[in-house]
Amino acid sequence: MNFLNEIIKFEYESEYAKHYHLPLKTKFSTPKIASYKGDLSKRWYVYFSFRDPSTGKMKRMSPIYGGANAFKTKRARMAVLQSHQVILTKLLNRGYNPFVDNTQFYRQMIHEGYEKNYLKRQAPTPPQVPVVDQGMTIKKAIAYVIKQKEQKIAKSGKSTYIGRLKDFEKWMRKHNPTTKTITSVTKRKVIAYLDDVLDRTSPTTRNNYKTDLRSAFQLLEDHEILNRNVVAGIKMIKSKPKRHRAYSDDQRKAIFKYLEEQDPILLLFIKFVSYNLLRPIEVCRLRLKDIDFGGKKLQFEAKNKALKVKIIPDILFEEIKHLSDLDGELFLFTPKVIGGKWNADLSNRRNNFSQRFKRVVKDHFEFGIDYTMYSFRHTYITKLCNELSKTMTQYEAKCKLMLITGHETMEALEKYLRSIDAQLPEDYSHLLKDDA
Repeated sequence: MNFLNEIIKFEYESEYAKHYHLPLKTKFSTPKIASYKGDLSKRWYVYFSFRDPSTGKMKRMSPIYGGANAFKTKRARMAVLQSHQVILTKLLNRGYNPFVDNTQFYRQMIHEGYEKNYLKRQAPTPPQVPVVDQGMTIKKAIAYVIKQKEQKIAKSGKSTYIGRLKDFEKWMRKHNPTTKTITSVTKRKVIAYLDDVLDRTSPTTRNNYKTDLRSAFQLLEDHEILNRNVVAGIKMIKSKPKRHRAYSDDQRKAIFKYLEEQDPILLLFIKFVSYNLLRPIEVCRLRLKDIDFGGKKLQFEAKNKALKVKIIPDILFEEIKHLSDLDGELFLFTPKVIGGKWNADLSNRRNNFSQRFKRVVKDHFEFGIDYTMYSFRHTYITKLCNELSKTMTQYEAKCKLMLITGHETMEALEKYLRSIDAQLPEDYSHLLKDDA
């Protein structure tokens, strides 16, 4: 297809090429334009099919973009692609065949005067379309990405994504004031920015920034604003995952007893993490309408599934059954009441309870960084695993545990149990003794 693209380029730049049209032959389809009903977020192109001589069937050929996607209006893109559509139709009628060597075809066209016309002609009259801005500023490029992405990113992650892109733009303005356009941003400059993020935060956060930048630069490449995604070649760095250390029985009992007097709302929040094995952010999403009071079930948005259903164990249901007559739109947890209104986004709701846990529990008991609210999930899954193993075979215990935790596969459950050291062997001292 290389010859085809070059020929089309010559033809497109010729003043007389636009109006030349011959009848089509049956060995190829009429070239058409894929415009996705005017959706400018997608890549428009000209496409056609040609009969494969080895099978006798029509086969779709590689699409021809022709630089049209650099234009920002429907009229401009269509003007470019319609010209390429006409030129491609003429070339197919003249005998162009994508399944054979087109060297001779190309030479014949040059011999007929294409090269001469191309070199001698004055500057052509371009289509009446806007001039492509090959030097979009960094600020405008970031704004363009945000506009394209804002409807596709989950609400919970939107502010974080936008904040990271704006942080990059601000850093470039401060540390590389002479780099004005997005095309001038090099791999070396992005690495320098990520190194600065690493100094300010952690390896995990640095990798998250890199992931978001790669996504942004990929969109700019896909929309032909950039020729290459310079972030794609930057490697992730090793990061030590956060460890959520399980609480001992004594610690767990002490925390629960303390919260019964000091903060009953936080205690009930922790019980949803402990007894229903929800993640803290999943608890923050819960509204009363998500609870089936008659069936003792709750429906929630999980980490790896749009919606998931779990039973509510009686030990927990007894503490919320009195909420059944309240408005279903109310949040289950708010700062001051169980079942109330809370005008805050998910991120702020989660941060509120995280900071509350640190202030009320961690500071009081002087727990280290590894002890978190999420640790209660590990603690109680370990407790369930040990209790089930007392009366069941290992396989039976894991099958039962899968239903409770919500893991999709046995492999996923076993990997999780290994990561939290839920299963430990019995004392093996007798295996270490020397024979008498």
